Amino acid sequence: MSRLYTRFSVWQRVQHGLVIVLFTALCVTGLPQKFFESGWAIWLVELFGGIDRTRWLHRATGILFTGLLVAHVAVEGVKLFRGRGSLSMIPHRRDFADAILTLRYYLGLSDRQARFDRFDYKQKFEYWGLVLGSLVVVGTGLVLLYPVHVTQWLPGVVVPVAMVAHSNEGLLAFLTIITWHVYSAVLAPEVFPLDTTMFTGTISEERMRHEHPLEWERLHARGEAGVPEGEVTDT
Repeated sequence: MSRLYTRFSVWQRVQHGLVIVLFTALCVTGLPQKFFESGWAIWLVELFGGIDRTRWLHRATGILFTGLLVAHVAVEGVKLFRGRGSLSMIPHRRDFADAILTLRYYLGLSDRQARFDRFDYKQKFEYWGLVLGSLVVVGTGLVLLYPVHVTQWLPGVVVPVAMVAHSNEGLLAFLTIITWHVYSAVLAPEVFPLDTTMFTGTISEERMRHEHPLEWERLHARGEAGVPEGEVTDT
């Protein structure tokens, strides 16, 4: 019988679902404001009931996204403080070596593939890209939401700078998601038509041994052989 390994908790899966919903809402209300002269942008703004309503929806969604970011950082910080957190997402020198080895493998310059632990360099890149990018859009978004209060303490030029940074970071995040993340989670041959791990919280032993061999070997050495399919409970 196939065995399954737990990779994501219920809380992590809930966060992922909320990010999907909130990020989508931010894109469909924010990008029309950046490309306001385009026909599709005008259509979307009219669909939302005008530019004032579109801006209100964007700001409300941004506040919810800010709350999610704060909750994520707070929960992870508390877990680390209590000694229950994990540093598996922290990049280290091995990740750079793995990236180079993978590139050499794809170019046919080496027949040896990189062996990954719990998270590979691509997943770490996506995670930190999301976190750092979120800090940028949240910080600049707050400047744009409260320009009068901000300019009481900072030079007025910070407002147009924040507008450019907010707009461009939002576009960059959108392009990264629809190219890099959608490919790796949906279109990649090994997961097509969809990698369901983040939704179910589990991964098969076959994929575990292939994609995360170092973690699989460590768990196996500790006697943690996964759970038979059909007996998995949420954690």
